[in-house]
Amino acid sequence: MKTPWNLKRYLALAQRFLGNGRLPFLLAAVTRKSARQGWRLSAVKDDLRLLQALCGAWWRGEYRAISRQALVSAVAALLYFLSPLDLIPDLLLGVGLLDDFAVLAWVMRTWRQELEAFRVWRDAQSADRQAELLRIPESGEESGEAP
Repeated sequence: MKTPWNLKRYLALAQRFLGNGRLPFLLAAVTRKSARQGWRLSAVKDDLRLLQALCGAWWRGEYRAISRQALVSAVAALLYFLSPLDLIPDLLLGVGLLDDFAVLAWVMRTWRQELEAFRVWRDAQSADRQAELLRIPESGEESGEAP
């Protein structure tokens, strides 16, 4: 499936975030924005949480059964979600998040098999472990990425 044109520039940015160890900062920002948006995100809350848990588990080295391309797409979608000045600015009440939802839907649909495999893995964890997966990694917490 073709990458949405409005997501393409975020893919390169996602590569840099992963390479520069900035993923914990991104996850913290997504958590803050999600809390502020509240009910407006009800349609995509589960998808956002899944992507956040995946990125956190990957960062800590707990889950690596995902392709680099799928991971970069997930990070790019989170970056797009954070950007207030994307295709439809978030400042436009009522419609500002529509493009964000479309990008999230594209990532969820395109990487469905890999994301479903992570969901199955996550759901097999204990309740305490699942809660830990949503914990935002500390900025000083080392990535489990191999050198």
